[in-house]
Amino acid sequence: MFENIDLSLVNWSRAQFALTAIYHWIFVPLTLGLSFIIALMETIYVRTGIEEWKKITKFWMTLFGINFAIGVATGIILEFEFGTNWSNYSWFVGDIFGAPLAIEGIMAFFLESTFVAVMFFGWNKVSRKFHLISTWLVAFGANLSALWILIANAWMQYPVGMEFNPDTARNEMVNFWSVALSPVAIHKFIHTITSGYVLASIFVVGISSWYILKKRELFLAKRSILIASVFGLISSVMLIYSGDGSTRELVHVQPMKFAAIEGLYNGQSGAGLVAIGIMTTAPGDTNSRNVKDFSVHVEIPNFLSYMAYGHFDAFVPGVNDLVDGNAVRNILPVRDKIERGKLARETLAELKTARDKGDTARYALLKAIFKNDDFIKNYFRYFGYGFLDNPNAVIPNVPLAFYSFHTMVGLGFFFLLLLALLLVSLFRNKLEKRKFLLRIAIVAIPLVYLASQSGWLVAEMGRQPWVIQDLLPTVAAVSHINTTSVQITFWLFAVLFSALLIAELSIIFRQIKKGSN
Repeated sequence: MFENIDLSLVNWSRAQFALTAIYHWIFVPLTLGLSFIIALMETIYVRTGIEEWKKITKFWMTLFGINFAIGVATGIILEFEFGTNWSNYSWFVGDIFGAPLAIEGIMAFFLESTFVAVMFFGWNKVSRKFHLISTWLVAFGANLSALWILIANAWMQYPVGMEFNPDTARNEMVNFWSVALSPVAIHKFIHTITSGYVLASIFVVGISSWYILKKRELFLAKRSILIASVFGLISSVMLIYSGDGSTRELVHVQPMKFAAIEGLYNGQSGAGLVAIGIMTTAPGDTNSRNVKDFSVHVEIPNFLSYMAYGHFDAFVPGVNDLVDGNAVRNILPVRDKIERGKLARETLAELKTARDKGDTARYALLKAIFKNDDFIKNYFRYFGYGFLDNPNAVIPNVPLAFYSFHTMVGLGFFFLLLLALLLVSLFRNKLEKRKFLLRIAIVAIPLVYLASQSGWLVAEMGRQPWVIQDLLPTVAAVSHINTTSVQITFWLFAVLFSALLIAELSIIFRQIKKGSN
């Protein structure tokens, strides 16, 4: 079912999905965070009755609404692409991947979409308390929607709670809670939503800083900075904590991604953490295994070992260990995994042949093999490797993973410092005098989007070549469709999404210039 794939089709399908995901993720994190900031502001209005707080709430609600509408549009297209461009993937694991997406649509999206109408059009039509409840339900609905989507994504990174059905050649869910509550899913959800909270906080303080520099909307600006800075600081602490947990989890479930984000090629005991580094590449060499050193780097001795295993002298496997194997550390070479994966595929093909020929004895014997724990542990777990020929194919783009990860982490600590300084200046009543700090807050808006996109580059590009870790590579997941059709839709989406983004920015800038009046 997966043979003779056109690599150009794979690349264009990946490009189209990446394009849609990147644009979608421009809108989603702001929705996640701004919805809660608005709910907090409206809560203050309902409790105090101060009309200025109502004006503040409605101002940020307008910006939220513009962003929310376009985010929904791109999200719907993204989900359709699983069926159009990645039908082999949908066939192979649709019973598992589809479950959280279905719950997201039934539970979260309907909750969100129902009360968003009350939130926007219910002013003076329903009671203050009911309107406030509606606003909070929109915020919870948006984040609940993210929960189920992130559970589905986390399962792709760490497939659990399933059983392979050789009759249908599909993976089927056997334990819903193993999927929903896997450690990867929990870390991914907390880390992703808190990154959205930080992004929204920077968005609010950046726009508010512009107002202060222009000496406009001072009540709105200062109160907004107060709410967003407190919300953002709390979120930043949670973001750092969950990020640390996510990284620790990687070394166990996606060790190649862990080695790539740290630029570690040769495993070490007492491995140092590279805080800042510039990677070197052999001139004209496109083989990422030859990117082996740093021309400049600042390293924290032994800290990578501690971060990975909790011991300063622990051994951390590098890219070369994971590809070539390490008998001392009980790491199987990729070449052996490929052979085992091919055997698993051949056994599945033999079972299908026996079934089609009506050879019931042979069929029963082969089917029993797929129920054997030893076969599952030592062969089927490497099923995806059977589609690969070159062991180096399991290496992601190491420089991209390294720089994306370090950009994300570095900017994360920068935002924490910025929010703290803004809050201190506000409490000391010196914020208007801190013009340089206010300008930095404005510049931080595009930077926070850069950090957000970098995080997803780490998550998705860092696990290549896998769509489902160890079970299905990208090359085997793509639909058998015409490459030209994918190219055409790629450019159509590129124009459409760019137009939507330009329209959103235009409306947002116009609304900001207009202010709360």
